[in-house]
Amino acid sequence: MNKYLLLYSGGGMPESEADQKAMMQAWDSWSKKLGKSLVDGGDPFTPKAKSVLTDGSVKDGPAVGMASGYSIIEADSLDSAVKFARDCPVRQSGAQISVFETFHVM
Repeated sequence: MNKYLLLYSGGGMPESEADQKAMMQAWDSWSKKLGKSLVDGGDPFTPKAKSVLTDGSVKDGPAVGMASGYSIIEADSLDSAVKFARDCPVRQSGAQISVFETFHVM
């Protein structure tokens, strides 16, 4: 099994308390569905970001587009990871998901 990073872009928490509760229940259901395949459920990001450039200088903001959160999962293939991502409730809030395959270095 390989690890995959699900990088969320956009979206947000619903405004009403009832919608927030429904969103959290959707996340709970998705997490339970993934079971042991969910390595790290992740956290949402704040808008605060800095980038360290190749020359070591630092600039305010992300190096590329702003991300809003992440999760790390295990799956048999990139296609399997994408299937998990398609069910992720973050899409209900208008977010998109980039799925990155990782590889073990050490």
